[in-house]
Amino acid sequence: MATLLPAVALIIVSGLLVQLLATRLRIPSVVFYLGIGVLLGPELLGIVTLETFGEGLETIVGLSVAIIVFDGAFALKANRLREASRTSLRLVTVGAVVMFVGTSVAIKFLEGTEWEIALLAGALLVATGPTVITPILEVVRVREHVAAALETEGIVNDVTAAIGAVVIFETLLLDDLGVSATVFEFVKRFGVGIGAGLLATLVIYLLLEYDITPDAEVRAAQFLALGGAVGSFGLAETVAAEAGIAAAATSGIALGNMDLEHEHEIEEFARNTTLIVLAFVFVSLAALIDIGAIRELGVGAIVLVVVVMVVLRPLVALISTVGVERFTWPERWFLACVGPRGIIPASVATLFAIELELAGNIEAGQLLVGTVFTVIFATVTIEAGFARQIGQLLGVSPMRTIIVGGGRITRPLAKRLENRGEFVVIVEEDDEQVEQLASEGFTVHRGDGTETDVLRKAGCDDAKRLIAATADDDVNLLACQIARSKFGIESIYARVNQSDNIDAFDSLGITGIDAPTATAVAIDDEIERPAITHWMNEIGDGHDVQEIRITAEDLVGRTIREINEEIPPGCIVAVIGRDDESHVPDADEELQYGDHITFIGDEDAVRQAMKRFHPHD
Repeated sequence: MATLLPAVALIIVSGLLVQLLATRLRIPSVVFYLGIGVLLGPELLGIVTLETFGEGLETIVGLSVAIIVFDGAFALKANRLREASRTSLRLVTVGAVVMFVGTSVAIKFLEGTEWEIALLAGALLVATGPTVITPILEVVRVREHVAAALETEGIVNDVTAAIGAVVIFETLLLDDLGVSATVFEFVKRFGVGIGAGLLATLVIYLLLEYDITPDAEVRAAQFLALGGAVGSFGLAETVAAEAGIAAAATSGIALGNMDLEHEHEIEEFARNTTLIVLAFVFVSLAALIDIGAIRELGVGAIVLVVVVMVVLRPLVALISTVGVERFTWPERWFLACVGPRGIIPASVATLFAIELELAGNIEAGQLLVGTVFTVIFATVTIEAGFARQIGQLLGVSPMRTIIVGGGRITRPLAKRLENRGEFVVIVEEDDEQVEQLASEGFTVHRGDGTETDVLRKAGCDDAKRLIAATADDDVNLLACQIARSKFGIESIYARVNQSDNIDAFDSLGITGIDAPTATAVAIDDEIERPAITHWMNEIGDGHDVQEIRITAEDLVGRTIREINEEIPPGCIVAVIGRDDESHVPDADEELQYGDHITFIGDEDAVRQAMKRFHPHD
């Protein structure tokens, strides 16, 4: 106890401090956890060793993983799963098989090990998991369908990798029962996990409906949800080893998609609990990395890492996204570049190595641990550590447009913006509106748009504009003021419901649009210029209008004639805005710093022009 207590305290404290540092530096926290673990482990300071936890390591890790998996699964709402259903399905089926077979074959021939060990390590290295994916998505803001695909892959492959590895270990490595017995055991354990998860979900749901603690409803809901994670895990593990992860995932998905009261509070509680156990379990397992075992693998380990990261992962990403138009090529490359391995391979490999060494097969245990931790160390360091830079290089982290309010004006506005390739996030407080918007495919963040924390979580730190579109002018004005003062957003627009209030918005430099004026302009356009009005109303359907500001020195002083020679056919420079005035330029007019030029034409041509003259937009 004298050794265990300070070690556990040091792990938790250092893990939480690292979480704050990671948030500050915008680097996934798992990279720091890995470093702290190696520092505390036997290779360096020797504060945390395998003997520190004794026989309790398996239980501690198991319960921690159950909570982490439950948290990730609880966030997998049905509408989010639909965002990338085809891709997600391929990632957890065909993609998982490709990764399993490819990794196993590579290990067999690169390291010269037995097929059983190769298959065991290959099964473990299928898993990515929420332990590494969630921290990445906190610093790399990708579109909803990309996040949904990565999260679904992490949750499901964690389960299948853990169960598959245990089944291979018991039926092929220990007892050599053959392929048919292996398949049967896999299905059985998967079924046990799903059954235990559904049973726990039913019990939790009935307890919540019965309202056993009316004076502490929120707290009761939070504790019962956590009980669903731990209880389902314990019940399934009692019946079959590693079935508990499937149970926790099943319970999380089932509860997360029920119409529960205090759902938001439950999600926040699960997230905060996960941060604590994630820090503890990742640092603990990283401390057990056997650098010597990794070093003994030699060149074969390096080649294995290259095969996994450069060959197999891109192949899986390509197979999973082929024919899925929603995924752009940069997003496909992001999937290909980001697939770090997490807690499941580390924890299960460590436990298997202990059993193999107790059985006298020390060499196999060291080979297993060395192989698995080599891939974990490399993928976490490179793919997780540079995830934000990879996202920026590929352009998968677009600046957001935040719309506060999810009413009748927001829907057509958000649709038009998305048709132009904008990344729109709607902030809405009403639960029914949130569900309706989500079911229609919009990205929605639940919360009060006049609260700084809500806007920050919706992505205001990365937003290029904010639009306040509620039916309350006071709410709109406050949201705009917060966007300007707290987040420094310059491009701010507001719906003004009472025309008398337009001056209040104008005085703060906020572009206000009141309904009477907007309607009058729309009617006048239909009367006087119907053709161009209809064309503008169909923007995103093959044609587009975009405006950029001239800030690049190489554009200043160039003529419109020169610009036209470099933009693709089907696009023209229609208008120049300068000093609060706009005009149609002639061919010899020279551009000045700060000019706003408007491109109009075919959608693809306009976008090519934007990339050419404003690549960071």
